[in-house]
Amino acid sequence: MTTIIEALCNNYAAQVGLAWQPDLAGPQRVWFVVYPPAAERRLRLRLQTFEAATQSAGKRWKHLDLTGAFSEWMAYHRYRDDYFGKPASLGLGLKQFQPAVADHVRSVLANPDADSSTVVAVSGIGSLFGLASVSQLISDVTASIRGRLLVFFPGHTEHGLFKLLDATAGYDYLAVAITADDGEYA
Repeated sequence: MTTIIEALCNNYAAQVGLAWQPDLAGPQRVWFVVYPPAAERRLRLRLQTFEAATQSAGKRWKHLDLTGAFSEWMAYHRYRDDYFGKPASLGLGLKQFQPAVADHVRSVLANPDADSSTVVAVSGIGSLFGLASVSQLISDVTASIRGRLLVFFPGHTEHGLFKLLDATAGYDYLAVAITADDGEYA
């Protein structure tokens, strides 16, 4: 029996192996690997399989993990001590976090190693839940994508809407959804 992660890897390998159209708009260069949030740790253990599939297709791989983005941002924030003293005051400060994350992703996309033949894979997107808008992040960085942006998306997609961590609200990305299909998995 195939596991959900194996099915995702196989479907990703098929997608990355297709010919890449060079004239796509930024939002059309985004791929979401969509999986159940409970499979997060299993998926992270298999990131090398996605990297190997990318390289087998003759493409380059660059990985960016956003899991620690908030703690890293907070560690260098000038008002961090005030926020720790009065956590309720963080609300206004969070408005600065969103553009900081987008700047970080853009800097990786702008790196000379992330050319038009590169998949920039972003994991840890679930750690942004409640702190930053993933839809805004994708919107903010799409103009900088030269190859493909692969977002590991813990949630589900339904009727064109993507729901991070199975939240009730969803967003309609122009992204290609890479799913495990509707099979039975171990």
